[in-house]
Amino acid sequence: MASKKELSDFLISSEKRAFKQVLFAVRDEEAALDIIQDAMIKLSESYGDRNINELPPLFTRIVQNCTKDWFRRQKVRNTWVTLFSKFGKNSDGEDIDPEEFFENPEDALFGQESSKQLERMELSTILEKEIEKLPKRQREAFLMRYWEELDISETAQIMGVSEGSVKTHCSRASQSLAAALKKLGINF
Repeated sequence: MASKKELSDFLISSEKRAFKQVLFAVRDEEAALDIIQDAMIKLSESYGDRNINELPPLFTRIVQNCTKDWFRRQKVRNTWVTLFSKFGKNSDGEDIDPEEFFENPEDALFGQESSKQLERMELSTILEKEIEKLPKRQREAFLMRYWEELDISETAQIMGVSEGSVKTHCSRASQSLAAALKKLGINF
């Protein structure tokens, strides 16, 4: 069980890395700060009683979920803002009929963006399921190296193994994931 100090130290040590990842994803500094703050609160409230070694993957997952939630909220907000911003008056000062602006979803750019987002979300879900199937040490090494962007020495130190072991675990995890995705018909 993590003490309050251990939890606080963990959050302080993870904050900058997590912020960097979220900022890269959302490209909005204030939103990234809000997402990280929400993730930290959720970790503290729901998982603060867990062993300190369990916190890194939990925090990573919570940050990812908070980021996805932010994108979902943005999508809804943008849809309504776009729709309502088109309503108003034409150049003659007459009210514009809102139905004039509704497009066929198959022809709309918005629909295409949504389908691409859905594809990415589905791929992310598939990848997450495959990552869960990895042996524990491979999963830990993979997540620390590629999702948390830790270097080899940091990962080795956290896992309590040699740098060579980290490389081996990451290589095996990458090979397993590539094979699993290829089996599902997903090629990169």
